[in-house]
Amino acid sequence: MDVIKVSGSSRTSAVAGAIAGVFREHKRAEVQAIGAGAVNQAVKALVLARGYLKEDGYDVICAPEFVDVEIDGKIRTAVKLVVELRGVSSLPPEAPPTENAAE
Repeated sequence: MDVIKVSGSSRTSAVAGAIAGVFREHKRAEVQAIGAGAVNQAVKALVLARGYLKEDGYDVICAPEFVDVEIDGKIRTAVKLVVELRGVSSLPPEAPPTENAAE
């Protein structure tokens, strides 16, 4: 699965369509943006894509995280937005609490 890369000049509707298309195919999408303008476009596109996917019966959420990417030999920090079905987590389940937990 390819990461959808967004710039500050990306068309919101085009990015939204890409997010929805990737999600329909893989049941997950990753969007990456560097800089305030790019993050703004990515978030607006996610709002649109969520509406498109809701029409198809998918209830999706977005989990943001930072990632380091190398561009022209330099490390930059990007915002990665992971789109997944609501209620589905890629994290391992938490261990149940024990009765004799340390206080």
